[in-house]
Amino acid sequence: MIEYQLTFKHWLSLGFLTLAMVIASIHPLEVEAYLMHQAGTLFMLAALLFTQKKIGLSFCSFTLYLIFLLIHIVGAHYLYSYMPYNEWLMQLFSFDLNQAMGWSRNMYDRLVHLACGLLLYPALLRVFHIWLPEAKPFTLFLLVVQFIMAASLIYEWIEWWIALILSPEEAENYNGQQGDIWDAHMDMLLATIGALFTGGLMLIQSGKTSPK
Repeated sequence: MIEYQLTFKHWLSLGFLTLAMVIASIHPLEVEAYLMHQAGTLFMLAALLFTQKKIGLSFCSFTLYLIFLLIHIVGAHYLYSYMPYNEWLMQLFSFDLNQAMGWSRNMYDRLVHLACGLLLYPALLRVFHIWLPEAKPFTLFLLVVQFIMAASLIYEWIEWWIALILSPEEAENYNGQQGDIWDAHMDMLLATIGALFTGGLMLIQSGKTSPK
């Protein structure tokens, strides 16, 4: 079996992500929740490196995957519920995004779940294409979208399990539910929308480049 090697560009991207993790580890808002989040980061990073070595990913897919991890790392430092994106916007541009959009909660966790579908789709498509080389593009599209839906559901189960074993305050710090009873449903929906969007674009592009 061919083993794909990491190029200088890959190592440079990984170095940037490592630096981000080091910086994020300096005085995180809540250490225990931060460590739990970063355990997931390390697991996903190991999965990425294994996948890259065994089947190879385009540099674009590899980078999009790392961007998702970077978004997650920043959220782990501040905790999703307390990400100060609105404060930053007000300081830099005097613009209150939450007020403009009518948001009553911190929406950073919504961004992370949307990014899951948007940014991880290309890497997952490569995996399914290797597993099922004869599958038609639309079949692969459906499989990847369903995989992201299932993965999102499993993650919400993990959050539910964490909520059972931790104190309410600790569970809130990790889960970022913010009292929203529909939080899990919305998170899964946004991951699905993200996958449908990226998948739809790639499906259209594959149709344009396929031989007539």
